[in-house]
Amino acid sequence: MARLDIPSGIGITFVSRFDSWLGTIVEASAALLVLVEIVVLFAGIVARYVLHTPLTWSDELASVLFLWLAMLGSVVALRRGEHMRMTTFVNGASPDRRAFLEAFAMGVTTVFLVMIVLPSYEFLIDEQAMNMPGMGISAAWRAAAMPVGAVLMVMTAALRLFLVARFTAAARAVLAIAAVAVVLLFARPMLMELGNTNLVIFFVGMISVCVFLGVPIAFAFGVATFSYLACTTTMPLIVLVGRMSEGMSHLVLLSVPMFVFLGLLIEVTGMARRLIGFLASLLGHVRGGLSYVLIGAMYLISGISGSKAADMAAIAPALFPEMKKRGCKEGELVALLSATGAQTETIPPSLVLITVGSVTGVSISALFTGGILPALVVGAMLCVVVWFRSRGEDLSAMPKLSRRVIGSTLLAALPALALPFVIRAAVVEGVATATEVSTIGIVYSVIVGLLIYREFDWKRLKPMLIETASLSGAILLIIGAATAMAWALTQSGFSNSLAEVVTGLPGGRLTFIVVSIIGFIILGSVLEGIPAIVLFGPLLFPIAETVGVHDVHYAMIVILSMGIGLFAPPFGVGYYTACAVSKVDSSEGLRPLIPYMITLLLGVIIIAAVPWISTGFLPVR
Repeated sequence: MARLDIPSGIGITFVSRFDSWLGTIVEASAALLVLVEIVVLFAGIVARYVLHTPLTWSDELASVLFLWLAMLGSVVALRRGEHMRMTTFVNGASPDRRAFLEAFAMGVTTVFLVMIVLPSYEFLIDEQAMNMPGMGISAAWRAAAMPVGAVLMVMTAALRLFLVARFTAAARAVLAIAAVAVVLLFARPMLMELGNTNLVIFFVGMISVCVFLGVPIAFAFGVATFSYLACTTTMPLIVLVGRMSEGMSHLVLLSVPMFVFLGLLIEVTGMARRLIGFLASLLGHVRGGLSYVLIGAMYLISGISGSKAADMAAIAPALFPEMKKRGCKEGELVALLSATGAQTETIPPSLVLITVGSVTGVSISALFTGGILPALVVGAMLCVVVWFRSRGEDLSAMPKLSRRVIGSTLLAALPALALPFVIRAAVVEGVATATEVSTIGIVYSVIVGLLIYREFDWKRLKPMLIETASLSGAILLIIGAATAMAWALTQSGFSNSLAEVVTGLPGGRLTFIVVSIIGFIILGSVLEGIPAIVLFGPLLFPIAETVGVHDVHYAMIVILSMGIGLFAPPFGVGYYTACAVSKVDSSEGLRPLIPYMITLLLGVIIIAAVPWISTGFLPVR
């Protein structure tokens, strides 16, 4: 966005300094919360497994810190512009229209945050009467995160609007939002009589308009849910805040910031580079060898960081220069990177798998077990495409490395190579929870970086902690808003109606799977994986069970379908992220991406048709 087109002066300077001061305090607080959360969780692990004297207060303290981390992380993400949003239409608009859309998006965000300040305060008052038995303190210490976070986000959004938006664009955006609010206010009596037609107006119409106009997804969900409750029901709005709090602070989700930070550690300690070096020493001399290395490296690293952008950023810079030297075209590189990003969504410890487990009640251990083989099957199919497309590659200047060289790269990679296998094995075997394993992985990575690889740069610690808080806050706010929205849909009777419609479709189980694949490809391209899962998972997984689809099998179908949508142009934001990471123009990869997308779709069909691929290694129920 262009800067404010009014004369600069003392007022602007003061506001700018205040914005910088506020941002510094919030970022430092959020970074400290991440660090303290790691210490508390690790202390609980040591007490439980080493000293055999569990800390009765550790889980409660971790829960309190977690909600504060989620809210302050959301503030950081808002200030840095890192909340998930669809920017296809915004980026393609003219400069004047884009300025208006950016101001409109920030204006809608501000309006929603203002609307939840009072209910958040009421939620805090209600929670004062509740006590936490482990620590013996009031639950208000935890609940206070909601109003404090809401107020800080209001201030941040207002400052962004004042400092960054054009004055005329901001004025037009405010007028447009005010006009919609007035229409809804006067239409409230009529809306109260429309019944479930309001679901289409608010949860289809309003959300679609907001998302396509660039409003961050979390705030689009939030403003639609708030408007629906305020305009069509007599439900107290404190319920929305309570549901958001519940969705954002589920203990299962504690692993989100832990895995995000672990993914950053893998890159900064040199572990990712050594993994890639070992795979390249094995396959670098065969046709398409580095493409196979790319697929294998994504399989090993994917899911640990919680961000596809982080996964791709850890791998692409290490491989792409050499691949370009070997004659690989830029479009082919970004196409393969996108395809591998899509097919690794089911690989544990994927945050999408953790989210599925948290919102649907499916065992996370079972999801981790069931997700490995589907990714292997689809990965093998991608390897077939790579083999076919690299048959003419000239490798005369690429001799096979000696066993001694391969052995040395293996020895260097062993500490890094052990981490993903230990993480997956520990969770799958039920030795520890995902949160515990991620915390242990952080400590392990720090030790490896300091004592073995000696590459840990202490100067990068604070930026990594802030980045962890920002990404975690963005993810958790979506989950909170989508949880409130899913609750509103359930209370309206929509879930029962949806179940009746879906179960009434001709073809039963087969039709349900086909509709799910198509639907989640579309949802994945618009909403990305986590918000789509939080919103529709609680509605569709019970239906899947009703029509005879195993919950783990259905999870794999859904996740892989969303992966295709996430990386499929023209809407899939994952594809544009891959282009940005690769520094390749998005038009270059469109044609090379087609065979990979077709292969991914065939892979989903095979996995849907053969449930054993997803459930064959699960314990018999």
